[in-house]
Amino acid sequence: MSSYRLAAALSAAMLVAGSAAAETSGPQASADRVRAHVAFLASDLLQGREAGSPGYDIAANYVASQFAQLGLKPAGADGSWFQPVPLLAARPADEGKFVLKAKGAADVPLVFGEDVMPGKPFGPGERHISAPLVFVGFGVVSPEHKRDDYKGLNVKGKIVVVLSGAPSGFQTEERAYYANGRTKRAQAAAHGAVGLISVNLPSDEKRRPFADGKRTWQSWAMTWRRPDGAPNDAAIDTPQLAAVSVAGAEKLFAGARKTFAEVVAAAEKPKGDPPRFALAASLDATLRTETTTLESANVAGVLEGSDPKLKGEVVVLSAHLDHIGVTPPVDGDGVNNGALDNAGGIATTLEVARAFQASGKAPRRSVLFLAVTGEEKGLLGAEYFARNPTAPASALVANVNLDMPILTYDFVDVVAFGAERSSLAGAVRRAAAREGVALSPDPMPEEGLFTRSDHFRFVEVGVPSTFLMTGFQNGGEAKFRGFLAKCYHKPCDDLSQGIDYAAGAKFARINYEIAREIADADERPLWNKGDFFGGKFARPQAVADR
Repeated sequence: MSSYRLAAALSAAMLVAGSAAAETSGPQASADRVRAHVAFLASDLLQGREAGSPGYDIAANYVASQFAQLGLKPAGADGSWFQPVPLLAARPADEGKFVLKAKGAADVPLVFGEDVMPGKPFGPGERHISAPLVFVGFGVVSPEHKRDDYKGLNVKGKIVVVLSGAPSGFQTEERAYYANGRTKRAQAAAHGAVGLISVNLPSDEKRRPFADGKRTWQSWAMTWRRPDGAPNDAAIDTPQLAAVSVAGAEKLFAGARKTFAEVVAAAEKPKGDPPRFALAASLDATLRTETTTLESANVAGVLEGSDPKLKGEVVVLSAHLDHIGVTPPVDGDGVNNGALDNAGGIATTLEVARAFQASGKAPRRSVLFLAVTGEEKGLLGAEYFARNPTAPASALVANVNLDMPILTYDFVDVVAFGAERSSLAGAVRRAAAREGVALSPDPMPEEGLFTRSDHFRFVEVGVPSTFLMTGFQNGGEAKFRGFLAKCYHKPCDDLSQGIDYAAGAKFARINYEIAREIADADERPLWNKGDFFGGKFARPQAVADR
C-alpha cells in the first residue's frame, strides 16, 4: 500500500472513527454508531470498495483504526492488522465469438447479450476451443443422492452443457452446493471436459433478465494467487466458456433428440432428472481476456480469551468489506456504494466487538474479528484466510458470518444458514430468543445463499459455520425481494434507502449474543453426526459421536 494512500486512508478513517467514538453510551448511541460506520463506508469517497482499489484500502484502514480503538490486538500478518491477499483479475477483452456448427446445416452464431455472455477464465489470454457439445443435465455427481449425471456419457475432449442450479428435490443447502459453478466445473474437469457452458432456466430469467448482465459483463473476475504466482483454480483447463440464455439454449438444442422445452419440463420436476445426450452441434468458441495482478488485504483483530484451557480456541466473526466498485452508470450514477451489501455487516461486526468490550467480561475463547476482501469476486478473502489462517488452523472452532442484513425495516425473525447442521443451532436459537426474535427456515432456496457468502469457505475446511439474514416476517419479504430486484449490486444500494439504524443495532445485539455463547460454552461446536457437509469436510474430532 503506497504511503500517500495509507496517509489519506488513516486521516479519513480517524476523523470518522473519532466522531463515532465520541457518541454517548446506550442503545440509541449504538444505532448512531451503526449510522456513522455505514455513512463512511458507503460514501462516494470509497468508490464502491472494489477489492484491490484505493477505496478498498481506505475502508480497510478505517476498520483497522476501529479495531485499535476498541482494544483489540492485531491478528494479521507480522503483528499487523492486515493479512495481504495477492489477487489475479481477469475480464473479457471483447464480446468473444461463439458459433454453432452442425453437419449439413448452416453455421449459427450466438448473439452477445441476447444468446450468450462470455466467461471470464483465468489462464491463457486467448482461447480457441472447437469441440462437440454434450448435455449433462445439472452436471451433478452425488453419491448421497445416488446420482451421476455423467453416467453413460463420454465427455472427454468435449464441451459440457449444464443447466443452472440443481434438482429442486435436494435439501436446500445441499442443492446450493451442487448448484455452485465451482462444484460443476470440478466434475466436468474430472471427466475430461475441455470447457463448460451454463444454460439458464426460464425461472432464472424471471428473477433476473439475461440482458441485465450487459451492464457488468466486463467487470473483473478474481482469484487469489498461490506462492508460485499461479491462479488458485483447481479446474483451470476446464473453463466456463459462457453463460447462455433461454433463447440461446433453443439454438444449442436444435436438431437434438429432445427440445430444450422438453428438457426444462423434466428438469423442473422435484427429481430434476432430464435426459442427457450429445447435442447435434459442436461449438467453435474464441475468448480473449485481459489479466492483471492486484494486492488487497483482510483486516483482523482479536480479543483474547480469558480461560487458560480455552483461549487457544478461536471463534471467527467475519464480514466482507468489499463491494463491486464503479460500473457503467444507472440513471447517471456509476458508484456502487454497497450500503447494505456489506457496509451494514461491517458496522454490525464493529458493534459486536464494542459489545464484548463494554461487557467488562472477556470471553473464555478468543474471538477474531475478520473483515475480508474479495467476497464479491468469489469469497476470496475468506478462502485465503481459511486456507492460510493467521491463527493455527486447528484452533478455528466456529465461524459466524455477517453479510447483507436488510436493515430497512424492524425485523422480527432471522434465518441462520447452516446452523442446524451443528451444535451452533442451540446458540443461535437462544440468542434470538433473548432478543424476542423468531428463527425461520431459508425462505429463498432458489438463490442458493448458503454457498454464496464467506462462511462457506470455513465450511470447506471443516469449521462449523453459520450466517444470519434478516427474515421475511413483518414485511421483510417485500423488503428483501424488492432490494434484490431493484438495488442489489446497483448504485441505488446507498444511504437513500431508508435504513433503519435501530434495526442495525438490534442485529448487532443478536450476533453478539451468538458469539458470546459460542465463546463461553464448555464444549467447542461440533458437526452433527451424519451431516452432509460435516461428512464431506469436517475433521474427525469436530463431529458429534451421536
